[in-house]
Amino acid sequence: MRLSTGYVRASGYAHKVRRVLFALVKGKVEPKEVVRAAGELNQRIFEEFQKLGVAKDDVVRITVEFEVRDGEIVWDYDSLSIEVYRKSEEERLAKAMEEVEEREKELEEKVKAIEELALNLKRLIDELIEKIEELKQEHTSLKLKAEE
Repeated sequence: MRLSTGYVRASGYAHKVRRVLFALVKGKVEPKEVVRAAGELNQRIFEEFQKLGVAKDDVVRITVEFEVRDGEIVWDYDSLSIEVYRKSEEERLAKAMEEVEEREKELEEKVKAIEELALNLKRLIDELIEKIEELKQEHTSLKLKAEE
């Protein structure tokens, strides 16, 4: 079987582990065994939190495999996985995203300005071509008049 806490603040992991475990093994083991096994797992998780430097405000997701043998819960600690999402990283990520959005807005404005310039240039080029055509017409008509 597998216990998964889902996302939970580090400060509330122990309660979540106990609740999830009770739900998973309801009717398969005695409540006293659930309390014992949850306490054992929570101690192990706490030690891992200390190694990882997990703060109370961080968000964690814990998963671990286990078996029920002869009415006892046996943890597979090799399968213990603790994902940590640090609050400080969330704040840095939010700032970075803000910066990216600002730069995207600036880029949009600059692209818009360049597009307007390109349209103005196209209009000027069209006017120049028109003037050149007019000059050619006038020059041709002058030639024809001189030939008469």
